[in-house]
Amino acid sequence: MADRVIFGSDHAGLALRAEAVKVAKAAGLDAEDLGPFSGDSVDYPDYARQVGEAVAGGRARLGVLVCGTGIGMSIAANKVKGVRAAHATTEFEARMARAHNDANVLCIGERVVGLGLGGAIVKAFLETPFEGGRHARRVEKMTAMER
Repeated sequence: MADRVIFGSDHAGLALRAEAVKVAKAAGLDAEDLGPFSGDSVDYPDYARQVGEAVAGGRARLGVLVCGTGIGMSIAANKVKGVRAAHATTEFEARMARAHNDANVLCIGERVVGLGLGGAIVKAFLETPFEGGRHARRVEKMTAMER
């Protein structure tokens, strides 16, 4: 589980999800891709739930969700207890989401960032550790809000 990353998207995020899986595998991580595997219309909350539950349940250390904008996936994933999903449009946001917020799910939009920047955002998210320290207290406060 320690090095497993789980991926999902809707029909608007197929290409960037495939790129994100490649980025994870290139970094030596175990990548589990939940699909979808065709361009047929699907409902993003279904994939947000599957990825969120896998991360919250310990099946994967991190998750990556892709839709058209990343916004819907972020809203849906954050409904799963134990998920700290961050919507990121830059590498800096992805790094800070991990370093300061211990985000465990990245949400990105293929129509917003495209494949090149999207891959770089995923790489930044996967490579950045949580800093802990003063940030741990703040993350614990967020976690307490779920109880």
